[in-house]
Amino acid sequence: MIVRLMKTLCLLILIGISGCKPAKKYTRPTIEIQTNFGDIIVELYPEKAPKTVAAFLSYVDSGFYKNSSFYRVLKAEDQPSNSPKSDLIQGGIWQTDYKKQLKVPGIPHETTQQTGILHKDGVISLARTSPGTASTEFFICIGNQPAYDYGGNANPDKQGFAAFGKVIEGMDVVKQIHKQPDNETNFTPAIPIKNIKRL
Repeated sequence: MIVRLMKTLCLLILIGISGCKPAKKYTRPTIEIQTNFGDIIVELYPEKAPKTVAAFLSYVDSGFYKNSSFYRVLKAEDQPSNSPKSDLIQGGIWQTDYKKQLKVPGIPHETTQQTGILHKDGVISLARTSPGTASTEFFICIGNQPAYDYGGNANPDKQGFAAFGKVIEGMDVVKQIHKQPDNETNFTPAIPIKNIKRL
């Protein structure tokens, strides 16, 4: 018993000295968005949005997001007084490899009415034009954004956007990125995403 305790104590001391942290175990598929401002950890909900999560993870596994960027930003104070106010950051491969982005097929649209994942603070969702056109481009909500839910007025078709996960660590990083210089709805310059990988 004493020997076992001594071994455990030595192991803890070694971890402390080396700065190593025990690996975290996540119960859901989880990704890490790596930026110069820090990392953003996002858990995904395949049980609620299976098609969206499967497609997004396939892009992650294929290395699509290596050297990509956050390039679009919405800030409530920059929007016309007669429009719905939104706070979010949008990223993907549109600016870094738009030819590849154009070749990616659209994902069948999973509405918030179907999934129950509402656009609340920290939720990640797919950008789109018409339903079924979403692919590699995504955004992260800052604050609650009900206009992006099914029936909301962020899109004229009122089908909303396909939410599929939520930030569980690094929301401070999201907010720091959101504060970076912009010109209308574009970051100036774009914020590099070093990579997105599974944890």
